[in-house]
Order: sequence, then structure tokens, then C-alpha cells
Amino acid sequence: MQIEQLIKTAIADALTSLFNINPKTEDILLQKTKKEFVGDYTLVVFPYTKLANLNPEATAEIIGSLLAKNKDLLAGYNVVKGFLNLELNNKIWINHFKINNSNNNYGFKNIDPNQAPVLVEYSSPNTNKPLHLGHIRNNLLGYSIAKILEANGRKVYKVNIVNDRGIHICKSMLAYQLFGNGETPETSNTKGDHLVGKYYVEFDKQFKIEVANLIEQGKTKEEAEKNAPLMLKVQEMLRQWEAGNEQVKKLWETMNSWVYQGFDITYKTLGVNFDKIYYESETYLIGKQKVEEGIAKNVFFKKEDNSVWIDLSKDGLDEKVVMRGDGTSLYITQDIGTSIKRHEEFGFNQMIYVVGNEQDYHFKVLFKILQKFGFDWAKGLYHCSYGMVELPEGKMKSREGTVVDADDLIDEMIKTAQQTTEELGKTDGLDETDKNELYSTIGLGALKYFILKVDPKKKMLFNPAESIDFHGNTGPFIQYTHARIKSILRKNGSFSNEVPEIDLHVKERDLLKLIYEFQQAITDAANNYSPAIIANYVYDLAKEFNQFYHECQILKEENEQIKLFRLQLIQLIAQIIKAAMDLLGAKVPEQM
Repeated sequence: MQIEQLIKTAIADALTSLFNINPKTEDILLQKTKKEFVGDYTLVVFPYTKLANLNPEATAEIIGSLLAKNKDLLAGYNVVKGFLNLELNNKIWINHFKINNSNNNYGFKNIDPNQAPVLVEYSSPNTNKPLHLGHIRNNLLGYSIAKILEANGRKVYKVNIVNDRGIHICKSMLAYQLFGNGETPETSNTKGDHLVGKYYVEFDKQFKIEVANLIEQGKTKEEAEKNAPLMLKVQEMLRQWEAGNEQVKKLWETMNSWVYQGFDITYKTLGVNFDKIYYESETYLIGKQKVEEGIAKNVFFKKEDNSVWIDLSKDGLDEKVVMRGDGTSLYITQDIGTSIKRHEEFGFNQMIYVVGNEQDYHFKVLFKILQKFGFDWAKGLYHCSYGMVELPEGKMKSREGTVVDADDLIDEMIKTAQQTTEELGKTDGLDETDKNELYSTIGLGALKYFILKVDPKKKMLFNPAESIDFHGNTGPFIQYTHARIKSILRKNGSFSNEVPEIDLHVKERDLLKLIYEFQQAITDAANNYSPAIIANYVYDLAKEFNQFYHECQILKEENEQIKLFRLQLIQLIAQIIKAAMDLLGAKVPEQM
């Protein structure tokens, strides 16, 4: 029985005895006691003041005094206004530790095979540029959310949709066609996605020159952008692609293959993967077919220019175009097709789209469209909307080439980790292979933790120097804590798993309470799609361990029973730190 349920059952019995009622345990308002007060859990007593015919303080007092008779449950209680703070008997925490001390899967639920799967979509790159810092947050969030949902007992499939067609892809293709001179990744010694990105930036540069010239000739900015020769050419290229033009398709396949090779390297380095990758070029036709069906069913309507729209004004939204007048599709078109294809293949009852908050409106429209088609599973679609990542220098812009490249950032993090680690003397006794692995573990751990510790809904400022610090709320601080514990365990050698009976030190008690909270942290993180809950939990655990380490002897403890208990305690803490960091996609070193 969970500790909270144990307390609620005792409270329910007390309320029955005092007020002759039969309360449901789920109706009892129990919460963790605030840090500034003595206690473990707090009962809100306001609902029972009328029954007691007493003020809140007096009501709390009579409930507390009755509960306190159960010495196996409570060590004491105190009343603060209408709140009853309960301090549990240490045996409660020790018994929980005894049960889970040897549980190698502690905190994790078994996957329920009878439950429909959940899909988590993340990454969703365009094949006209390399991955950048924004993609890093997207990939890390998606991968971590998938792992957390799985830890909470869900069968999860990680999926990716590659936006491999459309006007933006044609921009890099056209620029390469006009200015590339046959350049390849091999001849230029450039990673494939970087090479294609170079021509996406080149298109924007040349396009702006054309727009400026047209404005000088008296055109408005809107007219100039619409009628610039490059824009007309790129629109024609998209039409040719959709018509199956052999030459355009061949160029498209070649440049996309360069990008995929580059993406694969970045994904591997970042430590993320997918169970299935979808391509817009393979799903947009399903979407177009569904749009045609929607016109026949009056879900959509056509405007004079032949473009297809949906009117969602009655749903609190607006009109939204779902297909252009020339018959070419949009993101919304392929998203309709992709979602239908995925449900046919996986039969999911829940699908999480990890996409930035600039697409909030897009997903409101998508979900409404799918619901209007009568798909019951559309009710299980959820947009995990996250804030943008900015640097101290400001916002990034892909078209202008002012993005922070993912590969460059990862390399920089590893180099910074090497410099910091060597300065602190944490590589003594390691050979070059082990050193390089350690630098990578610390650098990537710092990057992942710093990004994931922020609530996904919030915009965040990424500061590489701050993230690599070995002190404070950082990945390296947690990694070093794990390495410190493993060092202690190595020095001691093997020991018994049988938990001894001891009188708890206050710091041991604090650690046992945090150990107990690991499962709830996983559940809360899964329910809120927030790896930040895991990140901040594991930081609190590492911080609490370090306070314990400075106040309590371990290897030098003379009482063998206390020493054994502390070794068992820190062994489970190391296991939890490793498991929690793994949920964030980060590794922890055995030594540093």
C-alpha cells in the first residue's frame, strides 16, 4: 500500500470514529507538508469544522490527538491554523526502503500489454537545412517524454515526420540548381545537411536582392515578394515536383539523401532515435484525398481562386486554408494524411505532437478537422507546445543563417566539458579513450539537463557556459554526485542486502522520503509531459545526498549496522540518479 493511502485510511477511520461518517479516501485532502513546517504530510481540516462544531485549529487538534494514538503510524503532529501536519514514524520510511532496496527496476511500472499504444512525434525537420538549437530542444523533449511515458507503464512508439517536400525544400533545390556548380558533400568536404542549408540561405539572399530591385521600380513590398523571379521559379518547381517531373525529382532525391546522411549523424551523437520515420512526400497524397472527400461532405469549401478552406469560426477559431488554388498541398494537408496513416498502422488511443508554440493554432485546426471527419481517436491527440530557445545574443533565423547549428553546439559542449574537467583534475587515472568518453558524457549531459530542467511551456535562454558548471542545478553536478557514490561503493566492496534496524539520522530520513517520491515524480512527469519534473527531482536528490555526505560518515562509520544501512541507502540513490538521468536521455559516469 502506498504511504499516502495508508495515512488516508487511518484518517478515514479517525473521522468515522469522531463524526460518525464514512468518508471516501479519495476525498481526503492530503498534501506534502511545506518545508518551513515540521511534518511529512498535511491534512486540510476545513471540510470537517462543521461536523466538529469547532474552529479549524480545534478540529485539527482532535483529529491529530486521535491519530497520534497509532504509534506505528505517527511520531507526532502539529497544528497550523486549519492544517494538521503529520510526522510519520521512521518505521514507515524504513519499511518502504526494505521492500525496494533490491528492486533494480525501482520507480518504474511494467508496461500494460492490454493498453492501446501512445505515439510521440518529435523532431519533424525540414530537408532544407541542418538541425539547430531549436531542434535540439524538440528532440530532447520528445525522446525524454517517450521514455517517461514508458516508465509509467505505457507502450510507446517514437515517430518522426520529415518535411521533405514543399516550397521551402524547393528554395534550396532552386538555389543549388542556379548557383551550385555541381558541388557535393564529398567535393566540398561538407556534411550533407550543412551543404543543403547553405543554398537555403543563398536563396533568401538572392530573393531579397530581387525584392529590393522591384521595390525601387515602384512595386509594394507585398507585390515585390509575390512577383520576384525567384519566387515564381520556386513555385513552378513545386508544381513540377507534384506533377512528377523526372529532372526535378532526381535533384530532390539527391539533395534529400545528403540531408538524411547528415541527420543520422546528428541523431546518433545526440542519442535519440525513432521507431518509425514518415515522409511528407508519402503522406501528403492521403491528405489531398481526404480534402477532396471533405469538399464532398461540406467539411471544406472552395474559394474563387480554387483554394480549399475550412470555416472553424463556430469553434472559436477562424478560416484556414488546407490546399492552395494551384492544387499544391500545405503542412496541414500532409498532417491530415499522416495522422490517418499512423492510426491505421498503430491503432493508438493517444498521440503527442512535440512541436513549438508557434504552431499552437495549426494543431487546434488539425484536431478539429479530424474530429469533424468523425475519427474518435482524434480526441486523444495532444499538442505538447513548448517555448522557443534563445541565446544571450537573441533569436535565431534559419533563412538568414543566424541559427546555432546543432552539430557545432554539441562539439562546443564537449570541448567545454574537456576544458572544465581537466581544470578540476577529474580525469586522473583515465586513459585517452575513457577521457574522451567522459568529456562526451559530461558535455551532452550538461546540454540535455540544462534544456530539460525548464518547464516545456516556458521560453528558455540557453547559456552554454552556465550549463557546464559543476556546482548548482546542472547536469555535471548530478553526474559528479553519481560518480562520488560509485567511488564510495567501490572502496567498500560487496555488502549484504538485508536492511538492518537503526535509529535514523535526520538526513537519512530526508533521503528515504525523496527515494519514496521517485515513482510519483515519474507519474507527474508523464501526466504533464514534462521532463522538468524528473530533472528537478534528481537535482533535489543529488543535493540532499551531498548534504548527507558532509554530515554523516559512511566508510569511516564505526557502527557496522549504521555503515551497512548507509551503503545500501547510497547504492539505491545511485541507481535512481542513473535511472532519472536516463529518462532525460543523459548518461552518468562511473568515475570522474
